[in-house]
Amino acid sequence: MLVIPGQPGKDLCDRHLGVTRRALLRVGGSLVAGMSLAEILRLKDAQAAESTGTPRKLSGSGFGRAKSVIFIYLQGGPSHLDLWDPKDDVPDNVRSVFKRIQAKVPGMDVTELLPKLAQVTDKFTFIRSMSYTPVGLFNHTAAIYQMHTGYTADKVSPSGQLEPPSPKDFPTFGSQVIHLRPPEVPMLPFVMMPRPLQESNVVGKGGTAGFLGRAYDPYYLFPPGDDMDMNKMDRIRVDDLQLRPEVPVARLERRARLRDLINDGMPVIDKAVKQYDLDAYYESALSLVISGRAREAFDLKKEPDKLRDQYGRNTFGQCCLLARRLIEAGTRVVEIVWPKVANSDNHSWDVHTGLSQRMRNQSAPMLDAGLATLLEDMDQRGLLEETLVVAVGEFGRSPQRGVSTSGNSNSDDGRDHWPYCYTAVIAGAGIKRGFVYGKSDQTGSAPVENPVHPTELLATMYYALGIDPLTIVYNHLNQPRELVKADPVTGLFG
Repeated sequence: MLVIPGQPGKDLCDRHLGVTRRALLRVGGSLVAGMSLAEILRLKDAQAAESTGTPRKLSGSGFGRAKSVIFIYLQGGPSHLDLWDPKDDVPDNVRSVFKRIQAKVPGMDVTELLPKLAQVTDKFTFIRSMSYTPVGLFNHTAAIYQMHTGYTADKVSPSGQLEPPSPKDFPTFGSQVIHLRPPEVPMLPFVMMPRPLQESNVVGKGGTAGFLGRAYDPYYLFPPGDDMDMNKMDRIRVDDLQLRPEVPVARLERRARLRDLINDGMPVIDKAVKQYDLDAYYESALSLVISGRAREAFDLKKEPDKLRDQYGRNTFGQCCLLARRLIEAGTRVVEIVWPKVANSDNHSWDVHTGLSQRMRNQSAPMLDAGLATLLEDMDQRGLLEETLVVAVGEFGRSPQRGVSTSGNSNSDDGRDHWPYCYTAVIAGAGIKRGFVYGKSDQTGSAPVENPVHPTELLATMYYALGIDPLTIVYNHLNQPRELVKADPVTGLFG
């Protein structure tokens, strides 16, 4: 909610409202720890990170094609063999329990779990050679952290992440993007929903701005309700960005002018804060609140019921729809975290047991409807031309069912973690359509053509946004660090 505390008459003309100028744009609720909206929007004028040496002059058909990105993070590790890389003529404990179906594009067949996605294969590329080789990351959070930041987390054991988020962490991908490419309109630059990244009791690792500072954290849109609550997106509270009913726009604008008059009469203070361009930040925050751009984008009720049904009346489907609305409104980065924590049951992708029923009845129908409709909807609206869409998990699942690869126990109807080969979906912003990049071996165990490391996928995402992946940023110790130590996969672009 928009928190406007204070004492009557402290520094406003409307004494009866009990509002202070300092607190006017103080945001609580789903923003982190009561940061000011002006501070969040300060990054509108953020400069590109300093570089060491001579910057590379990157070019190519895909460089800078994307203005925005939707990152669909399939936390938990989906089984590539049971979704989008089916194998035939393999042993029974390798073959999927789900039948292969023909896709719209030959060579892009999927399993029967993804009938809707099969019909839009002409809009995206399958990367069937994602791989952590030569070193596998079998731990969820270690892989999550690397996928988001490009770096390996400290203090990771085989059984789990040992360290919570820290200001010393490497920034998550979206934070780096909005630091280097601030939004062009008064809009929330980076939104993460509907739940935090999590493994066991470690929450948020890999999902913060880390050493960039809290001003670059995502806007955390985590509606109330547990992971089994499929209607939680209907309870989004947009009053974070809403004026109090008794504060009309004209009155708020008068207060802004009053602030300007006070500031003009305080040259000493003006001089002290000149380098921070505070007026510009407050002006941007005021613009966001008054314009209602973000508030309008969050209102899913403005969409036709038929379209909402197509996306799926569940948390994931409605997140996909909201992602499209946010991109239309000017948000630079939207991340959708799969709405079930890793190492759990039900619609989690972490299928150590119960794979056949859980994937058929819970997780796959949500993924199929949500992702397929998003790609179709974005394409019809022309948004796919300038928006990169990426769907990927932290790893795949083991080729053999019932075999332990990470120290976990697995039933005959389950697959363990497998970082050596899995699949990603990538679309938009010049990415080839109806294309398969890379190839897995006969059992889906390892790439045999064009392996793509997760850091290379991350580098490709930066590249699409017109950012050199080797751009130098400085950490909390003022040490230079590359965004990611990898090159983009330019063969993905047409």
